Amino acid sequence: MRVVAGSARGRTLVTPPGLATRPTSDRVREALFNALNSLGVLDDANVLDCFAGSGALGIEALSRGAAHVTFIDTDASARGAIMDNLVVVSGVGRADVRAQAAERFLADAARDEHRFDLVLLDPPYGFERWPSLLAAVTDVITGAAVVVMESDGAVEVPTDVGLEVTRSRRYGSTVVTFARPPGVDP
Repeated sequence: MRVVAGSARGRTLVTPPGLATRPTSDRVREALFNALNSLGVLDDANVLDCFAGSGALGIEALSRGAAHVTFIDTDASARGAIMDNLVVVSGVGRADVRAQAAERFLADAARDEHRFDLVLLDPPYGFERWPSLLAAVTDVITGAAVVVMESDGAVEVPTDVGLEVTRSRRYGSTVVTFARPPGVDP
């Protein structure tokens, strides 16, 4: 797995051992970040990468101009891989790696009034807590933020969480869905 574009383009990333992490393919990352780039949300963005795994999504954001990325993962080997990858791309000073469940981090961030311009959600396939996760995400995003959901199927965004789906694409067995607060241009 490599960084697709930006300042760290071509750098090789490591993945945690075992089958607990399912890295996003280079093809999907390229399409996802080309779309984000066209929306103009990457430059100087404050990014949250939940269920970060190897950190490939957040590292791609750093490589393409994000100011800071907070990586969240409960798995120690995943956090170790993220730290190794941050060293490879010279991103250590622009990132935090947290050992928390996504929902707990979001509750703490909302209480502390921490806000993100881009939120990357890539939970394990079969994840069933999307409604509560998305409700918690809306408490930590800026008014023009983009929330990206990666899953093995379409994610139904409840109408009461304060997000509207602006784009959804299937790439093989992966579905990538973009959502934004209502009234923000897609």
